[in-house]
Amino acid sequence: VQLQASGGGLVQAGGSLRLSCAVSRSILSIRAMGWYRQASGNQRDVVATLTSDGTTNYADSVKGRFTISRDSANNTLYLQMNNLKPEDTAVYYCSAVFPRGWGSYRPYWGQGTQVTVSS
Repeated sequence: VQLQASGGGLVQAGGSLRLSCAVSRSILSIRAMGWYRQASGNQRDVVATLTSDGTTNYADSVKGRFTISRDSANNTLYLQMNNLKPEDTAVYYCSAVFPRGWGSYRPYWGQGTQVTVSS
């Protein structure tokens, strides 16, 4: 399984970006998908997750500004980011968790896309 993240870039504070994550196989059976970010010198943190039943969860710092969604027909995960702040600057990674039998799951990661927000 391969995940290809795209859509990052340089934007001014208050601007918007939409990240995309194309998955190389059907996401109909997926357990969960999510976006994570890692700022320079920091650990990778969860930004937003979306489970198979449609439940979404967001980090407190992005609630009300970011929206996670998926297009199952095109096997793509999105992250709409509005009202961006300089502290949102990071490399953003997408992740997908697939079942692999016997009740176990395996996560897959995309390569990351850089988001830079200038003040």
